Amino acid sequence: MALPDPFERLTALFRKLPGVGNKTARRMAFFVLQQPPSYACELASCLERLKESIFPCSRCGNITDRDPCSLCTDLLRDRKTLCVVETAEDLISIEQAGVFSGVYHVLGTRVSPLDGEDLDEETLDRLGRHLEEDGTEEVIIATNPCIEGDLTFHALVEFLEGRNVKISRIAYGLPVGGTIEFADRTTLLAALESRVTAKLFQEKDD
Repeated sequence: MALPDPFERLTALFRKLPGVGNKTARRMAFFVLQQPPSYACELASCLERLKESIFPCSRCGNITDRDPCSLCTDLLRDRKTLCVVETAEDLISIEQAGVFSGVYHVLGTRVSPLDGEDLDEETLDRLGRHLEEDGTEEVIIATNPCIEGDLTFHALVEFLEGRNVKISRIAYGLPVGGTIEFADRTTLLAALESRVTAKLFQEKDD
């Protein structure tokens, strides 16, 4: 049965969302169709504003509608401790759990040879500037517990080698093969509290 083209196009767009299959996408399209016209207008307007007004923070890489973001301008944050994550979704998951009071840095990428992803020079330079500007003393590397996360961790340790910072990684309180985005508060707290030191802090010479 051929369905109207606008309906099919909307279904196809919903199908591109993570975790959404054909049946779910069709149900979502029917839901929009069954709502008052004002709902579709508001949805379209919200999506347009989303792309126009939200961008990465120039300092930490978190999504924001002002630069720098609210986390970077929060004077109560511990700027000596920097948590490096792969994505803004990971940052939001840790922040909403309320288990970390330092500042963040979003890489926006990872080391994944199969996907052609890597930590390029620009990404590493941005991290280096963030460390210098905040006078960071500890870098917590919160990469996901998977092969790509391990490769990213080792690439970051190599980049940070020689810098006067303590390097640690969140422990495997997270399930192997899982992601930070779907972890609950208890799991995230255990992972942060049992992080393992990868490099000891070096005292500065007098």
